[in-house]
Amino acid sequence: MLQTGNYSLVLLIQLILLAFDLFVNSFSELLTGAAVIQLVLFIIQDIAILFNVIIILLMMFNTYVFQVGLVSLLLERFRALLFFSALYLTFSICLHSWLLNLRWRASRSFVWTDGLQALFVFQRIVAVFYYYLYKRTAEYMGDPRLYMDSLWLREAFARARQ
Repeated sequence: MLQTGNYSLVLLIQLILLAFDLFVNSFSELLTGAAVIQLVLFIIQDIAILFNVIIILLMMFNTYVFQVGLVSLLLERFRALLFFSALYLTFSICLHSWLLNLRWRASRSFVWTDGLQALFVFQRIVAVFYYYLYKRTAEYMGDPRLYMDSLWLREAFARARQ
């Protein structure tokens, strides 16, 4: 079971990783002249997104709901987060690759294609949904009902058996 002190630490780590991600999304375009620094920030950002997904999955695996076999209940409740996390990670990696590829070729000129601009907009829109869903899910994972037997869980288990 996730203890209160442990949950606070995990939540703090998750929020720090989200804040770093938001910081890189907000200010990475100011470093257009320093492609190496931007490369390092993008790599750390993609790793932070991946760590956040791993942390939330580990928290889901730690719940009593998962341990009694109601994985479908967890997937149903958190499918939007899982979808937007995968989409956001994919868009981020594609955007970072495309941006750096263009910047390495023409480091002295401003390069911004229509396709890159569209990908940039889609990545930022998906980021908003990712931040919202991730923060909501991270806070919901602190609900003690997920970590112990309860009446609603027994009813869900009975419905799943039928």
